[in-house]
Amino acid sequence: MISAANPILPGCYPDPSICRVGDDYYLVASTFEYLPGLPVLRSRDLVRWETVGHAIDRAGMLDFDGIRSSGGLYAPTIRHDGERFWIVCTLVDPSDDARGGNFLITATDAAGPWSDPIWLDADGIDPSVAFDESGGVWMHGTRLARNPAWHHQTEVWVREYSRDERALVGPEHVIWRGAVNGVVWAEGPHLYPIDGRWYLIAAEGGTEFHHAVSVARADQVTGPYEGNRANPVFTHRHLGRGAGVIGAGHADLIQAPDGSWQAVMLAMRASDGHHYPLGRETFLCPVEWEDGWPVFAPGRGRLPETMDVPWADAVSPPDAWQPDDRRPGAVPPDDPRWTSLRVQPTQIATVESDDESVQAWRLPVRAESPADAGTVAFLGVRQQHADLDATGILDVSELAVGETAGLVVRQSEDDHATVQVTRSAEGLMLSAVHRRGGSEHVIAQRTLAPADTVRLTVRSRGHEYQLVGEGAVLATVDARELDASATGGFLGIWLGVFATSHGSEPRGHVRISRFHYEPSDSQVPVP
Repeated sequence: MISAANPILPGCYPDPSICRVGDDYYLVASTFEYLPGLPVLRSRDLVRWETVGHAIDRAGMLDFDGIRSSGGLYAPTIRHDGERFWIVCTLVDPSDDARGGNFLITATDAAGPWSDPIWLDADGIDPSVAFDESGGVWMHGTRLARNPAWHHQTEVWVREYSRDERALVGPEHVIWRGAVNGVVWAEGPHLYPIDGRWYLIAAEGGTEFHHAVSVARADQVTGPYEGNRANPVFTHRHLGRGAGVIGAGHADLIQAPDGSWQAVMLAMRASDGHHYPLGRETFLCPVEWEDGWPVFAPGRGRLPETMDVPWADAVSPPDAWQPDDRRPGAVPPDDPRWTSLRVQPTQIATVESDDESVQAWRLPVRAESPADAGTVAFLGVRQQHADLDATGILDVSELAVGETAGLVVRQSEDDHATVQVTRSAEGLMLSAVHRRGGSEHVIAQRTLAPADTVRLTVRSRGHEYQLVGEGAVLATVDARELDASATGGFLGIWLGVFATSHGSEPRGHVRISRFHYEPSDSQVPVP
């Protein structure tokens, strides 16, 4: 018997949505301002996942210019209509409500290419799509209530979509305003036609500690819907801060070929009950049906730490984690983990080979710094383990005077920490810098002996980030000052490399000779 550990996708994979085509499952998650956006993952067993592509993977598909952290791509839904894949999603600019909106993209192959966006005439967030037995298409989503009875009351709408006109048609129906009086953010709605009824699964309470799952059903897709008297049918909030896993919600149902049901949902691992540097992760939850209603984690009432997976026929290799059976060690340029900010990685960096044909990123310096909501010279990966060493060996021989390159522990423009080198007329200066709430502080600094390459490390241990330069710990930053519960927003931590001229005309570049991601219990040496 194979046992799967939760979360099935560690690190910042929030708002998971899933569908099944034949024996394969496909999953997408939110990516906000990071590109390529909306990773498309495939699995045969709901345990081992491979990244087959990204839905937003080319320049010009969407305009991310100037979108600040925790804006961008929110809460996608993936479905298949028997011929092609559909993804609906929201592009959000927190600074401009009139920008972005809900859109649809399609593909015959989940790996892509995906179509250019079709914009939907519907406000709000968290769009979803369902197909009825006759092939009709029903779009739905969440928005702030038109006539709210309380602050942040939301409502779920549904409306027919015309394949021929590529637009919403017919009347709109408001079908849900939340199961609990006073509830905020009844969001992440998904409709399913099951056994002659329509079922609505929605999140409630906001995507934080009070997150919960509610369910309603109707005879027609347009309602009226009756709520389950057990609502909310699933939550961790009643377990208190000591549960270890908090904020469970935003569920999406899937049926396996054997008839069994599961759900994917987000939750956060918070050892202290409050802080979760890894962000909102994807968990798997068993579901059974009783009296015409879904029961989440029956007999248990909480997300299992591990669960038996009788339908799986292979285990991940030792020391591997998901997706892509990732292993400790080097992260080469062709690894799908690499992301950039607001642009595709290949728009700001190139791949080159050394004398041994080892590929590396060449990252030209840009005027923007990690504090700017622009096109930053940044390449990074999600943090997926609480305890790890992320090490970059950087060739800084081509940095110009006044330019800086280094590693960054990134939450947002306003909150991040760096271990960095700056070239001056006298040589290289090594610094540890913590930017908190938009205010930047140099917390350690020393000169380096002349060198073409530097070795920088971020060492994460629980709630501490040690900033290490050339083997020496310069400073320690508290992870509880960098996670989303402290800073706001929706993101987990990213670890990456940046290069900036601090607003001056850029002249140099940095070569990422090696970048290694090592969970602390691994024994893979960094060359």
